Amino acid sequence: MTTDIRQLKDWSFTQIGGGEGTKDGEWLQASQFPTTVHVELLKHKKIPDPFIGLHEWDVQWIGESSWSFKTIFEVTEDELRAPNADLVFDGLDTFASVSLVPLITDNQFTAYRASVKSHLKVGINALVLDFESAFCKGREIEKQHEKLNLWNGDSSRLHVRKAQYNYGWDWGPTLMTIGPWKPIYLHTYQSRITDLDVRTRVSESLSVDLSASFTLSEKTPGFASFVLKSSDGSIPVSVDKIPMNTGQGTVSFQFEPGKLELWYPIKYGRQALYTAEVEITDSSGHVLDRRTQRIACRRVSVVQDPLADQEGRTFLFEINNIRIFCGGSNWIPADSFLTTMTPARYKAWLQLLADGNQNMIRVWGGGIYEHDSFYDTCDVLVWQDFMFGCGQYPAYDSFLESVKEEAVQNVKRLRHHPSIVIFAGNNEDYQIAESLNLELDYSDEKSDFRKTNFPARYIYERVLPSIVQQYSDVYYHRSSPYSGFGKDTRDQKYGDLHQWNVWHGSQEPWHNWDILAGRFVSEFGMEGYPDLRTVDYWLGGDKSQRYPQSRVNSNHNKAAGSERRLELYLVENFKHSFEMESYAYYTQVMQSETLASAYRLWRRNWRGKGREYTAGALVWQLNDCWPTTSWAIADYFLRPKPAYFAVARELRPYTVGMTRKEKETYPDYRSAAKFTIDTVLEIWGTNSTLFEKKATLDVTSFDLHSEWTHHWSKQIVLVPNSSTELFQGEVPGVHTREKWSEVPRVIIVSARLLDEEGEVLGRYSNWPEPFKFIDFPALEDVSLKAEVAQDGESVTLSTRKPVKGIVLNVEGEDVKFSDQAIDLVPGDPQVVHAVGLKGRAVKTRFLGDGSA
Repeated sequence: MTTDIRQLKDWSFTQIGGGEGTKDGEWLQASQFPTTVHVELLKHKKIPDPFIGLHEWDVQWIGESSWSFKTIFEVTEDELRAPNADLVFDGLDTFASVSLVPLITDNQFTAYRASVKSHLKVGINALVLDFESAFCKGREIEKQHEKLNLWNGDSSRLHVRKAQYNYGWDWGPTLMTIGPWKPIYLHTYQSRITDLDVRTRVSESLSVDLSASFTLSEKTPGFASFVLKSSDGSIPVSVDKIPMNTGQGTVSFQFEPGKLELWYPIKYGRQALYTAEVEITDSSGHVLDRRTQRIACRRVSVVQDPLADQEGRTFLFEINNIRIFCGGSNWIPADSFLTTMTPARYKAWLQLLADGNQNMIRVWGGGIYEHDSFYDTCDVLVWQDFMFGCGQYPAYDSFLESVKEEAVQNVKRLRHHPSIVIFAGNNEDYQIAESLNLELDYSDEKSDFRKTNFPARYIYERVLPSIVQQYSDVYYHRSSPYSGFGKDTRDQKYGDLHQWNVWHGSQEPWHNWDILAGRFVSEFGMEGYPDLRTVDYWLGGDKSQRYPQSRVNSNHNKAAGSERRLELYLVENFKHSFEMESYAYYTQVMQSETLASAYRLWRRNWRGKGREYTAGALVWQLNDCWPTTSWAIADYFLRPKPAYFAVARELRPYTVGMTRKEKETYPDYRSAAKFTIDTVLEIWGTNSTLFEKKATLDVTSFDLHSEWTHHWSKQIVLVPNSSTELFQGEVPGVHTREKWSEVPRVIIVSARLLDEEGEVLGRYSNWPEPFKFIDFPALEDVSLKAEVAQDGESVTLSTRKPVKGIVLNVEGEDVKFSDQAIDLVPGDPQVVHAVGLKGRAVKTRFLGDGSA
């Protein structure tokens, strides 16, 4: 084949002019490639670890310095004999000038290609990349144009096409990376495929129209072949001798329903993939270039239909004619230093997501268009933002030119992934405009917008939708959140919603999630401490800082007002202490309760076709980019927090939910002194499968302070792909009260869904809240047991009294538990698997364990 791609790997680096990193003229060998400066200085032990202690602030000079990377590479006569020789830069972070050719880069998100044939010689060649500080350059650009408004980070970031979270966010450090963060190649060739666009359009009848177009770098007499291969090696279609004299070729095919296997997200069917292969030959039959692409066939619709009996419209995803409740997470970059991410780490994160019963992930707009291995691994639906976040972005000509190229390249790169079901223009930029009262007339669909004080509307409503439409079949959404239909982003009846009135905003109780619902809640969350092993990691052995309000612990929580807000929700709901272990535990249980409540109440709103009042919930956030306390449900080291397991339980195929609410009744309107208080219990079930499910609803009530119990059961049928209301009535054992001074009995209601063999499909225990009012029984009366089986990795939990919020741990080496934040009742033991336990004794924490 007359084409060759060779990655350039042997690199060294220096601080231009010398300084804290290197002496003037000193070059250090790069330990890996691609790489960035922080990573290399850490390997050379030139800087302290910015993830530990307060060292983040000791390395700020790196991002404000200039750096050079260079490599020496040999070029052969055969390589220079090729008609074309290009240097290909998959990604440079961010402002770089390149020796050999007059190339200057200004966008971390785009690839660059430069012809170097006339600049190379047979033998030794040198390539030098000079990187200017993106922070300093951004400040210069901002001064040339204007200072704009934003949430998070330095305002200059709005002028720089760089991962925005590098400037600091309310969950991440300020670490301005710099360097060649993606591979660099020498590419020699006669003619190359510059674009391969394979589209599969699936009709409502599930027939498939497949088309492919391919473009060459130059008109070359010759032919193309196209082959479609399935994962089992069979070949549904193969075409040879496609004329390529014009430099372009196309093929198209039609398949009846069932001829090609469709792709489904996890839990709904197989993730069937095909490989499309295009090969180009010259007129003599010599291969010039070959390109393969993994594709799939699926029908995706974003449905915004009127609802049967509520104002507004749905916002839901339909895959192959199946309407899907999307339970999932938001994704931020999984490291502050992106070149340390490996395919194995991506796979581990996405496996964690899938194991947690989640079926959608949103790639948030302040990070990066993720690595190919991320999308290659995804068996879930992907919501993909463009990289604009929380800002009043500009739209001057040079900025637009860079953005357009970025958008074209990344739409082309990502469009073939079957998991990607939506492109969204930005994260929260319309909310910025609303909060600042910028010029934002939602009824205006015709203006240019560049002369307004919200110029980026031109990007989100003109540039990006046109590029998405031209280069893909993916649905485009102007922003997240975005309501459409002339409504602002806070409207709960249209579009998607970021519901931050728990934690931010009006700081509502988490029990109000039912009235805080939206048609699709694409962000919501609650903070919680990570595993104490992670806390001890960032403390770096400094025991004097091992308390919740320490300077180091505060630095490892970037959310404004985090201590005040954590304490607000803690003090409203729990008796707790400020000892480190206890404080971390109570924040973890609080996070678990908050998030589980949201998924439970919003899945109830998925009530069947025409009544999809809430069609999705994506927690903020799945992951962290460094060791920290944040809204993440798993920490930087992939240690799931208890909330991860609470969410996983609420996203099982079958769940049962309950609410208890106190209802006041007055005999007439004149008096406020006389009334009755009834405690009303409601029970529902959910079924995400496509088939009805017969089951037994088994309900047992317990008095926490006596031996009294009450039990009932009934046969029920769970409607497919919907919630089903199962019961409404009084809480057993809680009598009607006539005064608020009458303290009700502490009644715990345990509901289980049992299949025909008596196996538990789903369970949930409803406790009276707030928990701080509960007088918990003595530990000897609770008699909680955690018994390790002979296999050394199975733990059976049993109890004589109901127990709330059990979190398991062990001394020494970490263990992977299959469940946490567990509620337990008598007569219903639960088995937790503990990989790596090796027979060790298990420690338990729970509400009322005497620690507060």
